[in-house]
Amino acid sequence: MPESAFSLDHLPVLSAGRHRSAKRGACFMEYASFLAGERWSDHPSCTHPALACLARAVNDCTRDAGRSAIAPLIPSVIGLNEAGERIDVLVAVRAGCAALPVASESRQRTIAVGILHARLLLDRFAFGAPSLEYLRPVIDAALATAPAATSWARTFSAGVTPRPANAQHAMQVLTTVSVLGIAEACVNDSDARLASLLTVAIADCERLLEREPSIVGEVPASRKSDRAFANA
Repeated sequence: MPESAFSLDHLPVLSAGRHRSAKRGACFMEYASFLAGERWSDHPSCTHPALACLARAVNDCTRDAGRSAIAPLIPSVIGLNEAGERIDVLVAVRAGCAALPVASESRQRTIAVGILHARLLLDRFAFGAPSLEYLRPVIDAALATAPAATSWARTFSAGVTPRPANAQHAMQVLTTVSVLGIAEACVNDSDARLASLLTVAIADCERLLEREPSIVGEVPASRKSDRAFANA
């Protein structure tokens, strides 16, 4: 990761959505693609697709005034990638469990179904189970906060068997719906909750991949783009 990127006097504005170039701003993952030395993209190869999905959703659902809080996390996602489904399930469970206690009733049902599906995936696939066992009490605690939605989800999901081929898509849907559930919740700290979710998910991925916790530097999030980004 080029440390010189943080010494630039002018950096693009961290903002929602995709951007054709850094002159128009940057989302969380576009920023990561630059810092990783990759082609400008919101789907860079330096980060696992599940974690990148969460980062994009959090970036887009965070209000402009609160988005600077997630900017220092950008370097942390670089290099967090591996083949396999462990991170798909990990990220989705963290998102679903963060959203279920505060989401609207209609979203709670969808989220609860997704969490139950994720738990079945934990049971079904050989992830190196001990590395993800700590998620089980997290799941149980979250489901207990929404008993009506959980009961409905158990009935709806009865007899459903997870399909390995669809696991990645199903988990990313759970992640996206969960972030929306937090952003739309009747709470006054939705931005802080989203930032906390992304922080915890990154830390979990670092632990799962046995990487030392990142020392995150401050990334200016509200400056104009520099010549260094002109051809991004």
